[in-house]
Amino acid sequence: MKKTGKYLGDRPFYDKLIHLSVPIAFESLMLAAVAAADALMLGNVEQNAMSAVSLATQIQFIQNWIITAITAGTNILGAQYWGKKDREALDDIFAISLRLAGLASVLCFVGCFFFPRYLMLLFTNEEVLVNIGVSYLKIAGWSYLLTGFVECYLSIMRVSDHASPSAYISSATVVLNIILNAILIFGWFGLPAMGVRGAATATLIARAVELIVCIVISMRKDFIGFPSHRILKFNKLLRKDFLKASMPILGASIFWGVGFASYTAFMGHMGTDAAAATSVAAVVRDLVCCLCNGLGAAGGIMVGNELGAGDLVKGKQYGDWLMRISYIIGILSTLIMLAVTPLIMHFVKLTDGAHSYLLGMMVIMAVYMIGRAVNTIIINGIFAAGGDTNFDMYSLAVVMWGLAVPLAALGTFVFHWPVLVVYACTCLDEVGKIPWVMIHYKKYKWVKDLTR
Repeated sequence: MKKTGKYLGDRPFYDKLIHLSVPIAFESLMLAAVAAADALMLGNVEQNAMSAVSLATQIQFIQNWIITAITAGTNILGAQYWGKKDREALDDIFAISLRLAGLASVLCFVGCFFFPRYLMLLFTNEEVLVNIGVSYLKIAGWSYLLTGFVECYLSIMRVSDHASPSAYISSATVVLNIILNAILIFGWFGLPAMGVRGAATATLIARAVELIVCIVISMRKDFIGFPSHRILKFNKLLRKDFLKASMPILGASIFWGVGFASYTAFMGHMGTDAAAATSVAAVVRDLVCCLCNGLGAAGGIMVGNELGAGDLVKGKQYGDWLMRISYIIGILSTLIMLAVTPLIMHFVKLTDGAHSYLLGMMVIMAVYMIGRAVNTIIINGIFAAGGDTNFDMYSLAVVMWGLAVPLAALGTFVFHWPVLVVYACTCLDEVGKIPWVMIHYKKYKWVKDLTR
C-alpha cells in the first residue's frame, strides 16, 4: 500500500470512522441516558433511593462486562471474517456468543432473584440502602435474564455493516425506558407511584421489547439471523479461536468489573453522602465516555476488517491514526468534564456534604478522562482488533489490583482517609496504564490476521 503521508488520517478513513462511530457512540450515549434518567428521577423521590439503585445496578455492571467479553469475541472474529466475506463463519460465531451469553444471563438472574440481600451487603452496610436495593433487584433480575441475548444481536449487527439499525433499536428502547420510568416511578396516568420498583419494571419492559425487535429485524435480508441450524452444532476450530480471543477479555472484564464494583462498595461504606456523590459522578462519567466508546468500537471494526482481508499494512496505518486521535479525544473529554461541572452542581439535588464531595469528584474525573479515552481506543479497539487481548488482563492485574484497589481499600477500612482521597485512588488505574500501553503498542503484536 502506498503511504498517504497523513498524520491523523485521510478522507476514506474518516468517512468510514464517522459512519461506524457515530451510531455506536449515540447508542452508548442513549444507554448512559437511562442511568442518568434513573438518577434524576429517583433523586427527586429520595436521595437514598438514588444511592441504593446505583449500588444495586453494580450487579448489572458486572454482568455487562462478562457479556462485553463474550461479544468481544464476536467483534474481533466477526470483523475479520466480515472483511474476508465469510458468511458461514459469522453464523457459527453468532451461535457461540448466544450460548455463552445465555449462560451468563441465567446466572445473574438467579443471584438477583434468589439472593438479592447478600448481593446488596457486598456494596453497603447501610440497612436502608440494602432494603431498597433488594426490592429493585427482585424485579430487575428478570431484565438481566434477557440482556445477554440482546447484546449478541446488537453486536452481530455492528460487525456486519448494520451499525445504524443497532443504534436505532437501542435508542428507541432507551426512549421507551425513560418514558416508562417517569410513568411508573411517579405514578402518572392514574397508576400507583412505584419508586425504585417502577424503575426496575420499566427496564424489564424495555429490554423485552428490545429483544423482540432485534429478532424481527434480524430476519430481514442481508442481516445475520438466529442461527437455528448452528445453535446446537459446534465448530471446534472456530470455538477455539473465539475462546482464545474472548477469554483474556473475560479475565480483564472480571478484573475491571469487580474492581469498579469494589470502588463503589468502598464509597458506599463511607456513608450515604459519599455514595450519593459517587452515583452522580458515575453517571456523568458514563455520558462523557460515550465518545471514546464509539471511536474504540468503530476503530476496532475498521482495523479488524483490514487485517481479516489480509491488508496488514493498511490495518497498521489505521491503528497509528487511531492512536493519535485517542489523545485528542482524551483532552476533549477532560474539557467537557470541566465544562459540565457547574451545570451538574447547579441541577443535582444533594445534601451539602454530598454536594461538596461531588465537586471534588468531578475535578478528579476530568484528569481520569485522559487515561480512559486513550486506553479505551487503543486497548479495546486497536489491540482487540488483532486478537492481542492478553495485555488488558495483565495491565489490570498490575495497575488496578496491584495499586488502585489496595490503596482505596486501605484508605477506606484501615487509615480512614478523606472521601476525596479514596476516590482519587480509585482513578489511578487508567492514568497509570498509559506509559505501559504505549510501550506495548509500539511492539505491533496486534497486527495479525486471525481468520482460517
